[in-house]
Amino acid sequence: MFSNEEIAVFMEELDEKIQVISDNLLTMEKGEDSPEVLQEIFRAAHTIKGSSAVMGYDRMSTLTHQIENLFEQLRQHSLPVTAPLIDTLFEALDTLHALRDEITGEGEEVDTSAVTAKIAAFKEDTELGGTGEDPGQQKTGLKTKAAADNTAAADIALPQLEETDETLITQAQLKGFNAYWVTIVLDQHTQMKEVRAFIVFETLQEKGEIIKSDPPAEDVQEGNFEHHFTVILLTEEDTDHITNLATSVADVKDVRVQEVLLSRDAAVAEEVTPSATLPAREDQQQNPTQGQKKISTSKTVRVDVQKLDTLMNLVGELVIDRTRLNRFTDVFESQYGSDDLAESLMEISSHLGQVTTDLQDEIMKARMLPVSYVFNRFPRMVRDIAQKMDKEVEFTIEGKETELDRNVIEIIGDPLIHLLRNSIDHGIEPPEVRVKTGKPRKGKVQLKASYVESHIVITLEDDGKGMDPEKLRSKIVEKGLVSAEQAQRLHKREILDYIFAPGFSTTENVNDISGRGVGMDIVRSQIEQINGSVEFNSIPGQGTTFTIKLPLTLAIINALMVTLGKHTYAFPLTHIVETLAIEQDEIKLVRHSEVVIVRGSVLPLVRLSSVFNQQPDDEENSRLYVVVLGSGDRKVGVVVDRLLGEQEIVIKSLGSYMGHVDNLSGATILGDGKVALIVDPRGIIKESGTNAEDVGYAEAN
Repeated sequence: MFSNEEIAVFMEELDEKIQVISDNLLTMEKGEDSPEVLQEIFRAAHTIKGSSAVMGYDRMSTLTHQIENLFEQLRQHSLPVTAPLIDTLFEALDTLHALRDEITGEGEEVDTSAVTAKIAAFKEDTELGGTGEDPGQQKTGLKTKAAADNTAAADIALPQLEETDETLITQAQLKGFNAYWVTIVLDQHTQMKEVRAFIVFETLQEKGEIIKSDPPAEDVQEGNFEHHFTVILLTEEDTDHITNLATSVADVKDVRVQEVLLSRDAAVAEEVTPSATLPAREDQQQNPTQGQKKISTSKTVRVDVQKLDTLMNLVGELVIDRTRLNRFTDVFESQYGSDDLAESLMEISSHLGQVTTDLQDEIMKARMLPVSYVFNRFPRMVRDIAQKMDKEVEFTIEGKETELDRNVIEIIGDPLIHLLRNSIDHGIEPPEVRVKTGKPRKGKVQLKASYVESHIVITLEDDGKGMDPEKLRSKIVEKGLVSAEQAQRLHKREILDYIFAPGFSTTENVNDISGRGVGMDIVRSQIEQINGSVEFNSIPGQGTTFTIKLPLTLAIINALMVTLGKHTYAFPLTHIVETLAIEQDEIKLVRHSEVVIVRGSVLPLVRLSSVFNQQPDDEENSRLYVVVLGSGDRKVGVVVDRLLGEQEIVIKSLGSYMGHVDNLSGATILGDGKVALIVDPRGIIKESGTNAEDVGYAEAN
């Protein structure tokens, strides 16, 4: 039995290899069936087959072996790449996923017979000279004949090793050679099989020495054998190289290259843990001369995520203490000036601050994952949805290597799925419609990730039909969200924002892709939960672009510190557009709401003292300070007493005792040990939305 950790290693490798096959299948579907693509697929399938066999997952190993056979035929150009073939291979990958879930207990028992029969039908079809378009329609009589010819290398039993064989192999291994069983299956229709066999012998001996043959070499050379034979080859090459070498000979239908297991190895193998074995096999294939060294010099280690979270919390405490120490140092310096003791303390404080910053950066990097962790699942999903909707989509991804905190990555998956599904279902037009409007038949959808300052920005852009504000305006009234009169006063931006309203949808017919009006609501709420923001721009007839802005990490943020009365508040920089200093007499009243004119535009004002029911500073001051918050095209100015400056803060939860408090997202500890509350800008902007009519009135007048 294997431990949970060993199974986890296997699952991780399985997911990675299935993803490799899926990506390359999509590449093949686009007509790029280069040898490199096929080799990449073949290598991944081979690894899954070998690893699953070692782990004892026989159905997975058998299915992968059959998939591998199809890829081998593709590599030999005896099987054309067709849409039904790609569909079948994707179905096989889905079955591998299902088998994976069955192993982990997350899925039910899987029946592989259906997909196995489909794969077998393609293999039969090829051997009968079919086109690979519709393998299930071959005549029964021909199928019977093909079944007789359907011998695979994996089906042929290996001969027994003799003592002399083991001695030779042991001596060769001491000199750094590998020993492989090489099983060759020739095409049944080969007329001069002994000649083909001779060429195979000659080809293999260019890279090593054949020490055994079954049947004996003399029988093979005289043609006294079925259409298959097995040899033991001593060589310095890896299995893939030998496989490629053998398959390069004409009329070789199937090849299996398998490491020779000596009797002493068999006994040891039972004691060897797979966690060491699995990586070793792959490394050995890539660099056989250093395979063993790779294990002993491994520089990576698996760490539980919980331990990383704990480390991050400890670093957060250090950041708080660094801030407190900086404040203490400033006080010390102001009291003792250039005293030697003060200088020493400042030097220690500076060094400790730098070490804390470096430690924080390194821990954050350790928690980072490339966004490809999420993005890689989308090409297949886009393909399947486009096929289902009878649409043609060219999907491209940029910036897959961009790294993001794993907690953020776990959350953005669902919002991106919703946006992609909507883009294909509602955005991209059917090919005939696109042609009529002068667009290419194939719609374009681009997903891109990049760093912008201290944030990650993900954009999803399509060249579909875009959103029509007037159609949305009619839908808003039709659904009773606002009256017709109110709808006419809404700005274009406000109308478009209704796509994020719960239950809102413009689709008449609900399908299993979209249309229930629950997706966009979830998109915004999930992204805002992690202090991110989502904005979009849509031009009718030209397409829609969604822009998601995310913090690099959730634990530590940059904030603007302000005061209100005797209390200090923190505004996350993510939502701050600018800060203003205005005079009291610049404030105007419009329908009982305060506004101020900023560069010709009306900015609604909210007083932080009103939001939190706090008393502002008693000191009479004609000058007021305003923090301008923004989300999309909506802005609101928050009046505070003083601006203290920017500071890095560690977010602390308000805890279950306080629960959710409107317009607050958490708290932090300041340098003087006091607690500051973190303002929730989204809540304030949302509440200020009631002033939209007043702003419109003010602008109109």
